[in-house]
Amino acid sequence: MVASLSIKNYALIKDIRVDFNSGLTIVTGETGAGKSILLDALSLVLGKRADIKVVRNPLEKCIVEAEFHIGHYNLKDVFSRLDLDYEDHTFLRREILPSGKSRAFVNDTPASLQQVQTLGEYLIDIHSQFDTQSLFSEKYQLEIIDTLAGNENRLSEYTIALREFYEVAERLDKLIEAKESAAKEWDYNQFLFEELKSVELSKIDQITLEETFEKLNNAEEIQEVLSKASQLIFEENIGSLVTVTEIRLQLSKIKAYSQSYEDLWNRINSLHIELEDLAEELQDSAESLEADPELLEQVNNTLQNLYRLQQKHQVSTIEELLHIEKELALKVSDFETIDDKISEAKQKKKDLEVSLKKFGESIHEERKKVFPKLKEKLEFYLKDLGLPNAQFLFELKPTNQFRKNGTDELALLFSANKGVVPGPIQKIASGGELSRVMLSLKAVTASFKNLPTIIFDEIDTGVSGEIAHKMALILSQMSKKGQLISITHLPQIAAKGDYHKKVFKVVGKESTITQITELTLEERIVEIAQMIGGSSVSESAIAHAKQLLN
Repeated sequence: MVASLSIKNYALIKDIRVDFNSGLTIVTGETGAGKSILLDALSLVLGKRADIKVVRNPLEKCIVEAEFHIGHYNLKDVFSRLDLDYEDHTFLRREILPSGKSRAFVNDTPASLQQVQTLGEYLIDIHSQFDTQSLFSEKYQLEIIDTLAGNENRLSEYTIALREFYEVAERLDKLIEAKESAAKEWDYNQFLFEELKSVELSKIDQITLEETFEKLNNAEEIQEVLSKASQLIFEENIGSLVTVTEIRLQLSKIKAYSQSYEDLWNRINSLHIELEDLAEELQDSAESLEADPELLEQVNNTLQNLYRLQQKHQVSTIEELLHIEKELALKVSDFETIDDKISEAKQKKKDLEVSLKKFGESIHEERKKVFPKLKEKLEFYLKDLGLPNAQFLFELKPTNQFRKNGTDELALLFSANKGVVPGPIQKIASGGELSRVMLSLKAVTASFKNLPTIIFDEIDTGVSGEIAHKMALILSQMSKKGQLISITHLPQIAAKGDYHKKVFKVVGKESTITQITELTLEERIVEIAQMIGGSSVSESAIAHAKQLLN
């Protein structure tokens, strides 16, 4: 049950806290006093989208917090499923910042709006003034039937299978589309792949190959240069090595006289050794290089083929060609296996269709079982509410369509008068009749759904007199099974409350604020008398109010 509601900086509310009790709580007040603001604030804390326009002072934070006592409602599994921390006294808080951003908290832990909205479905049922129109909705009608039929788990399984069915169907469409597109490109992709594969790119080192080509292509010039260089080092009398040898000999004569001379000798000695090595390497390189026209042609062909492929694919390295080869291999492979994937998706879709039909049939059968008892209870309540000849018919037709809530179509047919053939409720029922039908449905479902709290915002629209009194009795009976809060303009209903709160406006010099107060017995008498006779309270209105309260 809702234990308290704290509202700060919201619409006409500056800062209030309202405490609630179990049983039937009545909320009254003049039109425009702010009764709907309380419901809007509570809806906000239950996950309604935030609007910066509702913030009273845009420079300050808006905070709405509700405390729920839920220790006796077996909701631990719900909290666990939503990954929320459970507390017997659970707090839901919503904050709207001056920037317009909003935050939600469950027991002081940040939560998503989806988490809060789902949790709210297990905590409270708010019936606003316009919700009676939801009776016209097949979705709402089926929700009531499924609540009574205990179809929650079946619908959950159906929804999971339906989601998977749509995913598989979408995947199948994409596979078929991909096959049609790929078929046009497969031959060309296959040719490109085979062309790259035949070159054996992974075995080619382009840099080494280009170096080999340059050597072979310029072998004669290279041999001539290397031989000449070697000769310049070894040549008698004028060769570099001869000169360095003579310098080394001369320095050896004085190296013992000074460390600096010895250092010079060491340097020239190193140069002598390096020249000998260099000369030998030049000679070996010249001798090892031979002109090979056949190898030259082979290397040139390989390089030209490689350059052609790089230009064709607009790349400059072997690594890039290897990446393209890999992509082409995947495309070729995917096309070769796409028929298998299509067959697999078709079979999966067919299997899911079978499962969905079975789920749909099971849900359909459970729905049908509810109708006799529901019809009996609804007509019982409506008879008590002044519609003794009311009739309900439920037309449930299975279809071949996989809809969000099963495979059925439902028509709720209603007649309020004897001799009138039941027809669609939206075409047959008057405003007052709709209010009575809605209350009857709520009374029936409340015992099944076991919600901690139900709130009615003017469920009594279009009724008065004895019917209002009967409606009040039903509300009182419903409140014995859980907390019930009713916003009303009818004295008959106001008088049946265990608690009575009044919403009123306080007009100051520069602002107007909404306040709410708990009425004493004497204050209730006056309030109900004003609801009976207007602002001028007569003795007869007071007497009537006392009679209603008794």
